[in-house]
Amino acid sequence: MPFEGLAEKLQNVFKNLRGKGKLNEKDVEQAMREVRMALLEADVNYKVVKDFVNNIKARAVGAEVLESLTPAQQVIKIVNEELTTLMGGSSSKLNIASKPPTVIMLVGLQGSGKTTTCAKLARHLKKQGRNPLLAACDIYRPAAIKQLQVLGESLDIPVFTMGDKTDPADIAKAARAAAEKQGHDLLLIDTAGRLHIDEDLMAELERMKAQCRPHEILLVVDAMTGQDAVNTADVFNKRLGLDGVILTKLDGDSRGGAALSVKAVTGKPIKFVGSGEKLDDLESFHPDRMASRILGMGDVLTFIEKAQASVDTKKAEELERKLRRNEFNLDDFLEQIQQMKSMGPINQLMDMIPGMNKIKGMKDIDISEKDIKRTEAIVRSMTRQERRNHEILNGSRRRRIAHGSGTSIQEVNKLIKQYEQSLQMMKQISLMKSGKAGKKGGLNLPFFK
Repeated sequence: MPFEGLAEKLQNVFKNLRGKGKLNEKDVEQAMREVRMALLEADVNYKVVKDFVNNIKARAVGAEVLESLTPAQQVIKIVNEELTTLMGGSSSKLNIASKPPTVIMLVGLQGSGKTTTCAKLARHLKKQGRNPLLAACDIYRPAAIKQLQVLGESLDIPVFTMGDKTDPADIAKAARAAAEKQGHDLLLIDTAGRLHIDEDLMAELERMKAQCRPHEILLVVDAMTGQDAVNTADVFNKRLGLDGVILTKLDGDSRGGAALSVKAVTGKPIKFVGSGEKLDDLESFHPDRMASRILGMGDVLTFIEKAQASVDTKKAEELERKLRRNEFNLDDFLEQIQQMKSMGPINQLMDMIPGMNKIKGMKDIDISEKDIKRTEAIVRSMTRQERRNHEILNGSRRRRIAHGSGTSIQEVNKLIKQYEQSLQMMKQISLMKSGKAGKKGGLNLPFFK
């Protein structure tokens, strides 16, 4: 999970504050000392940490907080606002040209994931109605051109290439002309990286910039490199004039130093983040949503957007009708698991729902492709009557299903239990919506135990 270590430390700080009825300056000072240590351990730039903590202290020791009936909540509100500001305040959009094509040039060091990110961004924008063209300008790395062609073919997006014997600046210029001629409103240019910043790299990128006249220059950096990513961004910005940053591998970065420092150090916003290896694992960066997730408040808006993109509306309406009629069966249960998996890793989804990260065991939740295939094998080994009425599944039927699905009776029993838990959860949600739920009893989540 992104920021896992930092999030846990900050949430513990505020948990201690909530235990106090009123706060004094000493309480705030102690909390800010712990916040400072948490940020430094997360590899956040030292100057950024110093300014951040000072801003919070200046606001937190005022009458707004100390005389409030809920001072801890006021401090958390201030930290949330300052975190949001630190990461850019609001989401930054791409600069779209008034006259197409919009040219986007991706730059960065070797290993940052430029080529894959180039394809991911093309896919992301294609889903918004754009008609992208990819340009292969990395003539140095073996198979770089072939990699982009394979990615483009998988996305049904054309790739412009002139081989590996032509100067990259000439390829970029020709790619722009091709995009104009072929009616593409978007051109994404994949450039070569180096193991470290050097003069030859920068000179080549400057020539490419002059030839293709990009509307956006986006730096692709590996979030897991922490302050190295921030230093890289600073150098590239001074030489090329960046328009924004794409952070890759954010899903593997438990510290978050790069995401919290890059805007403050370079003045350039994070525009996109890579959150996985799949081609659809690229998201627009929303500072306010990320701040909420760090502080354990969830990210409901992103959760809803993922659900809307993944869930078939007609199927959702049909499911709602089945729930009202108490007709939710094992076929529906399997379909729901498959839909949730299509939204992304389950543990990341849980991180977006307020309060879920406080429930014991939530951090370790995940549903692998193997889990889904096993569930599908078990359900498909049942007769239609058994899928519609699980209560008839006696011992002999369960043994037959286990044999037919290549699983064990224990795994079949576990699946039935998970299905029954999901039924209970849906009934509880139905009661909560109708205002009839009692105060006793917790909410049992399906297939998470």
